[in-house]
Amino acid sequence: MPIRIPATLPAADVLSAEGVMVMREDEADRQDIRPMRIALLNLMPKKIVTETQFARLIGASPLQVELTLVRPSDHVSKTESHAHIGAHYVAWREIRDQKFDGLIITGAPIEHLAYEQVTYWDEMIEIMKWSQTHVHSTFGVCWGGMAMLYHFHGIPKRILDHKAFGCFPQKNLAPTSPYLRGFSDNFVIPVSRWTEIAQADIVAHPDLVPLLGSPDTGACLVEDPKHRALYIFNHFEYDLDTLKHEYDRDVAKGTPINVPMNYYKNDDPTQSPRNRWKSHAHLLYGNWIAEMYMTTPYDVTRIGEATKDRRG
Repeated sequence: MPIRIPATLPAADVLSAEGVMVMREDEADRQDIRPMRIALLNLMPKKIVTETQFARLIGASPLQVELTLVRPSDHVSKTESHAHIGAHYVAWREIRDQKFDGLIITGAPIEHLAYEQVTYWDEMIEIMKWSQTHVHSTFGVCWGGMAMLYHFHGIPKRILDHKAFGCFPQKNLAPTSPYLRGFSDNFVIPVSRWTEIAQADIVAHPDLVPLLGSPDTGACLVEDPKHRALYIFNHFEYDLDTLKHEYDRDVAKGTPINVPMNYYKNDDPTQSPRNRWKSHAHLLYGNWIAEMYMTTPYDVTRIGEATKDRRG
């Protein structure tokens, strides 16, 4: 089944050209099924790039998915056109009475700030509380995942003395987890951040399940069963050239930056980068959607209630 997004969204043409099935809203309305409803709270400045990356992964599911693009109600983007945001995004307060099977909270380039210094932190607290009554499963990505860990469990982020930047090998810590079905023992994932969540803080917490981690970059993927959430601090959604664009930008600005590790052939930025994470990216998000499908209520009004796990 395809992903349901507006035909005017830039991602529609990009994904169609890549072979991802995209369904127009009028076509979806004629199908007698309930689509999976997933909201994307997009906190990144380059909204079109980010929404396309996540729509690509969600759209690979065999299920019909209806994607709703959401922005903080009181925060105005300074980097994306108001026309694009006005045409394709809804403020969170406009949809807070609705229920969703899934919610993705993206990263944000504000990791140097204390959480309480973020201009929309009060609304983030509202959204995280709302997710417990109106969302079946939440996926916090990078800063979004760190923020959820801090809010629900008081686990702090740690400032690094240098940027973790490149493609880092990860260890599969829970091979039997349904979220890691099909994962190999050895794979890499793009990392781009100045902070980390210590793996020891995750292991020591009785309510959290470490799924992926690295001795070089700390915790990577964590399950929070009590809050029906996953937290990932790295970037499976990245395109092949995302790290390249970040590196070239910093070099052009004269910002000190190391060549992204394990990304270019022989770590030589004059060579073409290599994508060695795409298959695992599709596995993870496909597994997440599959788990939602098997456990979410068919009646959307019951989302957020205590429901029986239908996996048996």
